[in-house]
Amino acid sequence: MNILRLGGPGARAAAVLLALLAGALAPRTAGAQGLHWGNLLRQLLRRNTAVLGRVLAHPAAYRVQILYTRIRRDARGRPHFRRYGYRLRPREYFYPASTVKLPTAALALARLRALGPQAPGLTADSPMLTDSAFAGQTRVRRDTSSASGRPTVANYVRKVLLVSDNDAYNRLYELVGPGALQAGLRRLGLRRTRIVGRLAVGDAPPGSLHTNPVSFCADTAARQLLYRQPAACWPGPVPHWRLRGMAIGRAHVVGAAVVPGPLNLSQKNIFPLRDQQRALRAVLFPETLPARRRLALAPADYTLLRTAMGEAPAASPHPRYDAAHYPATYAKFLLGGGGQAALPPGVQVFNKIGQAYGFLIDNAYVADSARGVEFLLSAVVYVNANGTLNDDQYEYDAIGFPFLRELGRRVYEAECRRKRP
Repeated sequence: MNILRLGGPGARAAAVLLALLAGALAPRTAGAQGLHWGNLLRQLLRRNTAVLGRVLAHPAAYRVQILYTRIRRDARGRPHFRRYGYRLRPREYFYPASTVKLPTAALALARLRALGPQAPGLTADSPMLTDSAFAGQTRVRRDTSSASGRPTVANYVRKVLLVSDNDAYNRLYELVGPGALQAGLRRLGLRRTRIVGRLAVGDAPPGSLHTNPVSFCADTAARQLLYRQPAACWPGPVPHWRLRGMAIGRAHVVGAAVVPGPLNLSQKNIFPLRDQQRALRAVLFPETLPARRRLALAPADYTLLRTAMGEAPAASPHPRYDAAHYPATYAKFLLGGGGQAALPPGVQVFNKIGQAYGFLIDNAYVADSARGVEFLLSAVVYVNANGTLNDDQYEYDAIGFPFLRELGRRVYEAECRRKRP
């Protein structure tokens, strides 16, 4: 069975991934089937447990949505997909949090590829110096987490996918820009996705529509300029959809004050669960999508993305992370519970998580090559019993992480029991 694998950092992992990208393991064509509302996923969830039952007894209150995709390989190793949904509500809003970082990172790499003819020698490892030109913008010239001591797109991508670093995402957002981001999302077929702001800095129009000037240099001394991108402002229009539940909660915290009334998120990012899984497929299974819907990336770009999605933070040489603060499943909610549990032996997870305002999301590809298991699983749950946003009083550890861990375990064990040719 030809399963996407990552054996760990270094030469072995790179060899496996490059072999896949070169076509030794990757499918040339693929089949896909539509969404099925049959009983399979519901059967998996029906056997009640204290962990799942607490949430599934009140799915609307917890805003649960689940998308499970079975992968079947034919005799030539080509994957075929069959999707099952539980309470999928494309018009019901959930805050996507850091899940928007995956398409942004991929489109940042595509941006560098597009600049190639204008900037010979420009790579993801070229020093990237960010300046400021509008209110609220900040400069970056050094990055101690990078091997060179300078910021680079490659290091930002790794920080985004290893530990979901917000500043790294913001720098990639500034490089691509909101206008090009929307155009890239449309090309990928993510028609209901909107990414229009930085994270964790209170970004909002007009500042969110202004991007910093960025320069790329040929050396760490920053003496030779490869390319300079001037400051820009996207005139819009910002895509707008009326979704249910974009005003969330009974109160919200602003500074030190509790403000009565919901928090209005109607101007924030939008990333529905089906679009999230499609973005994951674009990175992991590009050949299964029509050519016009694929990312304009080179094999090295896919390797960078996949390695960072599957690697444990402490296994990373650059940037380096302490295992005590960043356990192996720190960014693995399904099966790992956000650091609460280890993955089953032999299991690898390639994913992107999100966590904010009481929402927990994981968008994952799970593989166990020894057992021939592979599947896609994306899920969101909302845990905010007091209805107050921004007070950091969410039931992540008590309800959210255990629910996602148990959901991943339930699907994984069902896949292990599944008969295969």
